[in-house]
Amino acid sequence: MASSQVLVGFHAVSARLRHAPASVKDIYVEAARRDRRMLALLEQAQAAGRPVHPVAADRLEGLARGQRHQGVVALAESLALAMDVDEVLDDAQAPAFLLVLDGVTDPHNLGACLRTADGAGVQAVIAPRDRAVGLNATVARVACGAADTVPYLTVTNLARTLRALKERGVWVVGTDDEAERTIHQIDATRPIAWVMGAEGEGMRRLTRETCDELARIPMRGSIESLNVSVASAVCLYETVRQRG
Repeated sequence: MASSQVLVGFHAVSARLRHAPASVKDIYVEAARRDRRMLALLEQAQAAGRPVHPVAADRLEGLARGQRHQGVVALAESLALAMDVDEVLDDAQAPAFLLVLDGVTDPHNLGACLRTADGAGVQAVIAPRDRAVGLNATVARVACGAADTVPYLTVTNLARTLRALKERGVWVVGTDDEAERTIHQIDATRPIAWVMGAEGEGMRRLTRETCDELARIPMRGSIESLNVSVASAVCLYETVRQRG
C-alpha cells in the first residue's frame, strides 16, 4: 500500500488534483476563506470527486506541521514515479536529460530544482540517499506540483550511479566555478547529466572525479557563484536552447 503524504498550499494540492486526483484522500480547507482562489480549488476538487472538509485555522496548522498552508491541506497517497535510473532511460523518448544533485539538503532549493526540471523537460532528478533532503511538504509546496511529475531518485552510491550512466552513453558534466570551459561550450545535444554540488560545499571529490567533464557558469559581476537552484536552471535551459 502506498504511504501517506501531506500536501500543503494551493499549488501542491491543485497540481495533484490535475495529475493524479485518485491519490488525494481528503482535502481540508479553512472554513472562513471563500475568495476566488479558494472557490476555484473547491470547484476543482468537486470535479475530481474528492472529499473536502471545511475546518478551523488551528486544525490546518496542526495538519500542516508548521508549513505555510494558505488555507488548504490535503492528505494523499505518495506517488512512485520511477523505480530506478535504468527505467527512466529505457522509457525516455529523447536523448537522456538528467539533473544530479550531490548533497542538496535545503528543501526550498530542492523544490525549486524540481520545478525548473519539470519546465525544462528533465527526465529525472538524482540524489544520494544519505546526503539529500526527502520529498517533504516544503519541497512539494515550492515545487508547485513538480514533485509529482519529475521522478526524484535517491541512490545509495552516487559515484557508482554516475559510472552506470556513463556506460549507457550519458555524458556526465559537473559544474565547477574553476573549470576552464563554460557551459556554453558543452555539447548538450548529446545524452547528458548535469551534476550540481551542495550549497556552499560544491561536489564531493569522488563525484567530481567521476564526471566526464567540468564546466562553469560565466559570472560577470562580483558574486562568485549562484544558488544551486538558479545554477541548475541556467544549465538545464542551456540544454533546452541547444536542443531547440
